[in-house]
Amino acid sequence: MSHRGNELVGRPVYAGVFVVSLATLMFQLLLTRIFSVTMWYHYAFMAISLAMFGMTVGALIVYLRPAWFPEEGVHRQLARASLLFPVLIVVALVTHLCIPFPKDPSVVGILSIAINYTVIAVPFVASGVCIALALTRFPAHVGSLYASDLVGASVGCVGMVVLLHWMDGPSAVLMTAAIAAIGPVCFARALEKTRTKRLGTALALGLAALATINASVVRDSGPGLRPVWVKGRAEEPPILERWNSFSRVAVWGPYKEGAAIWGMSAKVPKFETERYVINIDASASTDVTRFDGDLEKLAWLRYDITNLAHRIRQRGSVMVIGVGGGRDILSALSFGHERIVGVELNGRIVDAVTGTYGDFSGHLDRVPGVTIVNDEARSYASRSGEKFDVIEASLIDTWAATAAGAFVLGESALYTTDGWRILMGRLDARGVLTFSRWYRRDAAEVYRLVALATQTLLDLGVSEPRRNIMLVRHMGNGGSEGPEGIGTILVSPSPFSAEDVATIRGVTADLGFEIMLSPEVAVDPMFATITASKDLVKLADGQPFDISPPTDDRPFFFQMLRPRDVVSPHLESEGWRTNALAVLVLFTILATVMVLTTLCIVVPLWMTSRRKEVLAGSSPLFAYFMGIGFGFMLVEMAMMQRLNLFLGHPVYGATVVLCSMLLSGGLGSWLSQRWVTKIAGPRAVRCLVALIAVVLAWSLASPAIFARFISHATPVRITIAALTIAPVATLMGMGFPIGMRVAAARGPAITPWLWGANGATSVCASVLAIVISLASSISTALFVGVACYLVSLAAFFRARGAETATAPAVVLDTAGS
Repeated sequence: MSHRGNELVGRPVYAGVFVVSLATLMFQLLLTRIFSVTMWYHYAFMAISLAMFGMTVGALIVYLRPAWFPEEGVHRQLARASLLFPVLIVVALVTHLCIPFPKDPSVVGILSIAINYTVIAVPFVASGVCIALALTRFPAHVGSLYASDLVGASVGCVGMVVLLHWMDGPSAVLMTAAIAAIGPVCFARALEKTRTKRLGTALALGLAALATINASVVRDSGPGLRPVWVKGRAEEPPILERWNSFSRVAVWGPYKEGAAIWGMSAKVPKFETERYVINIDASASTDVTRFDGDLEKLAWLRYDITNLAHRIRQRGSVMVIGVGGGRDILSALSFGHERIVGVELNGRIVDAVTGTYGDFSGHLDRVPGVTIVNDEARSYASRSGEKFDVIEASLIDTWAATAAGAFVLGESALYTTDGWRILMGRLDARGVLTFSRWYRRDAAEVYRLVALATQTLLDLGVSEPRRNIMLVRHMGNGGSEGPEGIGTILVSPSPFSAEDVATIRGVTADLGFEIMLSPEVAVDPMFATITASKDLVKLADGQPFDISPPTDDRPFFFQMLRPRDVVSPHLESEGWRTNALAVLVLFTILATVMVLTTLCIVVPLWMTSRRKEVLAGSSPLFAYFMGIGFGFMLVEMAMMQRLNLFLGHPVYGATVVLCSMLLSGGLGSWLSQRWVTKIAGPRAVRCLVALIAVVLAWSLASPAIFARFISHATPVRITIAALTIAPVATLMGMGFPIGMRVAAARGPAITPWLWGANGATSVCASVLAIVISLASSISTALFVGVACYLVSLAAFFRARGAETATAPAVVLDTAGS
């Protein structure tokens, strides 16, 4: 194969790669959103992993069937593959929305999952063929083309956020397909025939019109294309449906029956209320309660266990974490607090409560003394200079999602010692931080909550934490339809006074609650052991579950199963099977992707074993691309986890972090095209050495940098995040094109296989990064990523020794296109 790079590559190819990459990442991110509604998160995670393998399969098709993709017809093949891509996107979307996802394991359920995953993966095969052709058929331009790929993906991050601001998830996927249809129009510009351009243009316009119409219909609660099956059940169309980049908010009602409150005392007088139900991702619910300004009608809220802190701190200032439908603000008002700040992460919920249903809710944002802020609570608290008498977070993680293990694989900035120190810093000397959680009979989660409070107080210099902690529970009927009970913890920077303890004792006796822990009593001896311990990590090591206090380096509060606990006999008997399912699924995913990764490597080797001239001397290159595949994704995932905690809001994870990494990576790839002019010269080695040094430096220095700037305004934190990302991601972006040019110099036939192997190991690493972070820490995942890059460096030394002696002339695009 000749390399007539400067003759064959022009703006149409760069533009086509940009568009296909943009649409690919937008589709992938939108699938994550839709899957979070139609299935539980851990299953969605597996679907995305398998979908990413679609691109790897596309690359392997290019490698295994070179006769299908002759060089003289590469533009035609690019146009055809990219034209198929948007069509398959629409087919995958409609199929997924029409197939129910199983609630329980069964033969039909397994078949449903298999069909879902297969159909979702197919569009990525077409995308993978397209990108693989572009990156492997023009080796002299691989740096610039890979830059177009990464920059397109970075724009896709922003595009996803923009689309979901204006339309629902399925409509956004249709619009993404319309954008993808521009790809064949770009590639076809290099062809004399105009049929592909006409087809692509018609498809783009038609899909864009369909997306716009569907979005309008769904916004008006009409019969449009929307999720029919959610988490194994048919969903009644809501009266309001709005999406954003991290949730779907749907509203039903109004209902006039009693409020849905898990922690309500049985002694509450009969009351009547009217409410709308706001549902987030078909799993988390919050009520909008009718409020006409008459606080006497809210007396029933005083019987809720989550409001105990107001009994000992009244007529002061309150910070409510997770406003939801506004009930906690109403509770604070009913107890006479004069200053209330409600912090709500989800802007769609704020819009519903204060806008669409503002008249119904009493326009809480207009009540004197009440302020509602759309922000992440920890981020807001770190920047606020205001002090509060009570900071309250009541059941902000719902029972349905918790019981299904939906939070097990996700980091939570609110449940770490670092986060609680920030919240405690916003309290007055006698202020109270109160969290309410589900109380199982085995109490493992509540043990961890008490351990979190104890470690936070120890970090703040409190020598006897038990004097500053009270825990009260209210046990319900249990069963599959709800939690066994509710536990509310009260934590103060100062020891609780005898009057405080007496007040709580009297209230709990009157309302039928139980004091489980106070300065006077510990009903469960484990609570006394935890609050007396000075080494909670060591204490947790001897327990059936991991109850050690989470930190920002291991921020997985809901993940209490160590690898050894997955087969523990305690799981079935103590009601942990549903939560363990998320971890079991994760290990299943890891095993699956490892098998698929092996197949992606071994099968092509077996099928081409007779072509020894193709595979001769490829071992160092193979090790190199595997190393950068593992290293890139391990570092990227760990950086995103750490930066998400720093930036606070989940939108920034998609826009700032991922976009900055991809954009900087694209810059690095482009620079490698111009700076590393010798295929395997000393500059290539310097780039790899610098990458390892910079990643290691970022791993060690970033916690101190983020701690220094965590209290600054959002624009400052975004700038700091982007500046810390840029040098790492720029160097990471150089690794692939440097290796690809070395591989192309040895023989271009092998490059699609190397690209596919790199993609397969990247998918494997995306799962492995979560496993390592859960089992050890985010820092460990970063250091393992560094080790992978060290392996790549060693492999590069071996590869360049063989390639420089046999390299054919390859024209490098050092002047641009």
